[in-house]
Amino acid sequence: MAGRISAFFGAQDMTVGNPASNLIRFSVPLLIGNLAQQLYSTVDSIVVGQYVGDGALAAIGASGPILNLLLVLFMGVSVGASIMVSQYFGAKDKERLSDSVGTAITATVVSSAFIMIVGPLITGWAMSLLQTPEDIYEMACEYLVILFAGIIGSAFYNILSGILRGLGDSVMPLLFLVIACAMNIVLDIWFVASFHMGVAGAAWATIISQAVSGTLCLIRLLLMRDVLHVRMRSLWPRKELLFQLIRLGLPSGLTQAIFSMAMIVVQSLTNSFGTTIIAVSTVVMRVDGFAMMPNFTFGTAMTTFTGQNIGAKQLDRVVKGTKSGMKIGIVVSVILVAMILLFGRYLVEMFTSTPQVIELSVHMMQILAVGYVAMGVTQILSGVMRGAGDTMTPMWISMITTIVIRVPIAYGLAALMQSPDALFLSMLTSWVMGAVLTVLAFRRGRWKKKSIISA
Repeated sequence: MAGRISAFFGAQDMTVGNPASNLIRFSVPLLIGNLAQQLYSTVDSIVVGQYVGDGALAAIGASGPILNLLLVLFMGVSVGASIMVSQYFGAKDKERLSDSVGTAITATVVSSAFIMIVGPLITGWAMSLLQTPEDIYEMACEYLVILFAGIIGSAFYNILSGILRGLGDSVMPLLFLVIACAMNIVLDIWFVASFHMGVAGAAWATIISQAVSGTLCLIRLLLMRDVLHVRMRSLWPRKELLFQLIRLGLPSGLTQAIFSMAMIVVQSLTNSFGTTIIAVSTVVMRVDGFAMMPNFTFGTAMTTFTGQNIGAKQLDRVVKGTKSGMKIGIVVSVILVAMILLFGRYLVEMFTSTPQVIELSVHMMQILAVGYVAMGVTQILSGVMRGAGDTMTPMWISMITTIVIRVPIAYGLAALMQSPDALFLSMLTSWVMGAVLTVLAFRRGRWKKKSIISA
């Protein structure tokens, strides 16, 4: 019994056993963790929307694209580190595994310092560039500046939890996140409802709780000496490992940057429809964040599974695991779509009591619903390609679907229809086309030759 408990809370070797069982065992705590992480921004929106009003809710939503744009550094480091860790873990190369983790920690500190300095300096200019309505401008800027000032906690959690997942440990990041999420809920209500701090209170609650989760992840990694040993010399980046981290992580970082830039352009279009539509978009994107979690979860699980098995030179297990992952992902996506169509209104009513915002939000969610099945296919196959070391192909597909498809369609439909429906019809179209392109790229098979172990 003790051995089973230890294995459950330790690193999971996904190079042995049934692939479907590996994926489910890894994905369940990861999914719960992703849902809990989504609660950070969602609780902010619920508390602010209920206790301050739709204007404050819109302010949080309007700040999202700018925040995401500056978080791409962490996205790149996290993805690159997770791929390196999973492949070196699969290859049983403890020295390079330890040095890879040390390099990622140093990169986290440097990138955090950069954003903590640059973020507050560009906030006002960026929100003006987005044509943020005057009635929410000050609140949006205040919320962003506080989040940027405390970004290091979020950085450490996202990157170090990615490393832990690369080792097959999806349970401890979940535990740390649940602790932090509970803190966030308590602090949100305390700061916003009791102290009447408005959006600033929501921001402070977020950065404090994220700092706790990041610290716990760091302690966990440093104590995993049976798997890796991060020493002071490990923190000094080795040239070849830093190059690998950049090579693997940069495409994913660029993908997120491109997506964030597209979101900024679309946010500007959203802002042109007024504060009510901004509030609607904020609500829909919060629900969308939860709806996307299973897709992102299975994509991450496939990255870890593929990385470990590519490191162990077991391509046949990767193929078998991909089939299992697709079956699981599609079934979950179909169930998810049904739940959105049946219970979407109840979800929206958690954020606002304004009838117009509720009706429009439910309508927009109905437009997006079927697209989650397409996104499930995209995330799973992209996860396999990334785990194998091919991070360029998903990047190019993302560039095509956002720059060539989504943005032009959003503006074109908006001009033709004169309706905010264009915002979400363009998103649905880009999701479906992304799935088609990803399937075609996966079947070409270039990802099978991208392992860093063989290099």
